[in-house]
Amino acid sequence: MSAEQPAYATGISLQQARELIIAVASEHTLPPETVALEMALDRVLVTDMFAPFDVPGFANSAMDGFALRGADLPQSGERALRLIGQIFAGGNSAPSVGAGECVRITTGAPLPHGADSVVIKENARVDGGFVWMSAGEKPEANTRPAGEDYRAGELALRAGMRLTAAQLGTLASFGCGTITVKRRIRAVLLTTGDELVPTGVPLGFGQIHDSNRFSLGGLLRTFDVDLVRHEHLRDDPALLRTALQQAARDADIVLSSGGVSAGEADYLPGLLAEIGRIHLWKVRIKPGMPFLFGSIGEALVFSLPGNPVSGIATFLSLVRPALDTMLGINQSARKTWRARLQSAIQKRHSRTEFLRATLTCDENGTLWATPLAKQGSGMLRGVSEADILLIVPEDKHDLAQGSVVEFLPLPGLA
Repeated sequence: MSAEQPAYATGISLQQARELIIAVASEHTLPPETVALEMALDRVLVTDMFAPFDVPGFANSAMDGFALRGADLPQSGERALRLIGQIFAGGNSAPSVGAGECVRITTGAPLPHGADSVVIKENARVDGGFVWMSAGEKPEANTRPAGEDYRAGELALRAGMRLTAAQLGTLASFGCGTITVKRRIRAVLLTTGDELVPTGVPLGFGQIHDSNRFSLGGLLRTFDVDLVRHEHLRDDPALLRTALQQAARDADIVLSSGGVSAGEADYLPGLLAEIGRIHLWKVRIKPGMPFLFGSIGEALVFSLPGNPVSGIATFLSLVRPALDTMLGINQSARKTWRARLQSAIQKRHSRTEFLRATLTCDENGTLWATPLAKQGSGMLRGVSEADILLIVPEDKHDLAQGSVVEFLPLPGLA
């Protein structure tokens, strides 16, 4: 491979990098599998789901009270209706309601034959075998028709959705005990560097704790990736080569941090070119420019810069689109988030920049983003205190207060 004409993309824009990554990831989509519904939270739906029947399947009461014919409600004064029985949710049967009659009913119970209205019990007065109703009650009130939620055959959930708790409830209402979803992505995480030591171990001269293991591992779990294992590796080419090759055999993606720049101990670009293929190296972003993307066999390889903020920023902006693509999530369905700047921004370079910022909402419903004062790529404090990453485009240098800027939500924003 010639240094003058590399056989991969280099120095490209954020948008170009995303498009290239998505194109490659689209050739690595995951197969489906069927899981129990209780195991399907955050899993990606494979096929469109249609309501198999009306939900609810019968007209029912929305309140505790008395079921009756709306035509029997008094126009003025009061009227007594004869109480002929009761029906509870889950009951086997109920008497039919005729003229001048009513039935005691609980929330969710089927409306008895002949009834079309419910008067809540607080608005009725029971006197022996009669129930007194006052004027002002509305016919068909406090009832829920069959199919109010879903009609039989109606599209309920689209393929490519990451299932939420509410959507699991919807599937349960259809009687689904199992559901077909995309297999979870398997990942191996490699953190590299002679200076890294595990948490709980006292630091020696020039050493730091391996924080990327937890920040990047946490991001993988946030997006429901199955973390097969983590390995910390010294800056040794032979060790790195063996670890990369084994990780590529064991996982769908290999995620590494450190060793991707141009220093004497940055071995990953050369190793990836030797044992696999480089698709992309270096993106016009700050932080995170040395980002490396390639493949070894069937596994995709994402090598992120070692600086903690660079790792988080490149994961959210470049790795996540690949994860979504492999799972069949429609990129166009992803939300675009925007806020107004609380303070002006001046950028002195021509790269897209990710700025840590806090997010507030004023009384008018406007979102305001306030960039943090310290933006160093090695400073985890900024990400810990931030809500979002502001995206300042490469062609923008001066943004006035009140300007509208896109942002990426940091996990945990709620």
